[in-house]
Amino acid sequence: MITLEARRGQAAVAWREVGLSRAGLARFVGEAQRAVGLSGEVDVLLADDRTLRRLNGMFRGKDKATDVLSFPAAAEFNGLHAGDLAISLETAGRQAREHGHSLRDEVRVLLLHGLLHLSGMDHEADRGEMAAREAELRTRLRLPSGLIARVEAIETKSGSPAGMTERKARTAARARATAKMKKSAAKRGRR
Repeated sequence: MITLEARRGQAAVAWREVGLSRAGLARFVGEAQRAVGLSGEVDVLLADDRTLRRLNGMFRGKDKATDVLSFPAAAEFNGLHAGDLAISLETAGRQAREHGHSLRDEVRVLLLHGLLHLSGMDHEADRGEMAAREAELRTRLRLPSGLIARVEAIETKSGSPAGMTERKARTAARARATAKMKKSAAKRGRR
């Protein structure tokens, strides 16, 4: 089920206002689920930054809005319910403008990213497997560049020497992040 958070009685108007179709997104979720190999129902909430910030704070301890959150279902629901996704249409709109494509395409990119997380993949912990799978599926599903590819492109531009391979750039970025976390932990320990 796909839910667009809107003021009471305004749901039909809200779908037209954002230029999205519930039926179109539901078809895409089904197609993307099959491509990912994920079975079970997926519930999707399309909301605003305020809602995603609240959810991000409650479930991840991060007091900031984000573009997509994934909530895998408990193991006992395996095959029946895959999990839930929450997407900020405000953030998706900004990202769509930044990358020169439609809100519809950006929401689809975020849905694919979230579905990969629901399937158990985690780009923050793996060695590029989720990035490779997302790239493969973006091509198959005719989507523009995805989240991981964008972040890696930024990291490569900003923090990697010229000529560095993508894999080495990811490794270097992870090393910088680990060093930053250790430095932060050391500071907390001294207080």
